[in-house]
Amino acid sequence: MRPDWQQVLNKIVAMDNAENLVCLFELLLTEDERQAVAGRLRVFQLLLDGELSQRQIAAEYEVSIATITRCSNYLKNMSPELRKRISALLL
Repeated sequence: MRPDWQQVLNKIVAMDNAENLVCLFELLLTEDERQAVAGRLRVFQLLLDGELSQRQIAAEYEVSIATITRCSNYLKNMSPELRKRISALLL
């Protein structure tokens, strides 16, 4: 069976409360994976906010430079419209 990302997204969107989302994510992701997702989200928020340097983010939030660089490069390569949309979603 081939994994279907759209099916995952549909399940997430269909969740009607936070408790159900927690159950789904605990089923699908290990604790380490959940922490990685949370860390990456925080890195994107901090990069979009622009108040801290990449080194400051790494030191203060104990995130690897590699993760910060990947997030930063992703933001640099997205269109201005998408960046604005992502900013509105995350900040």
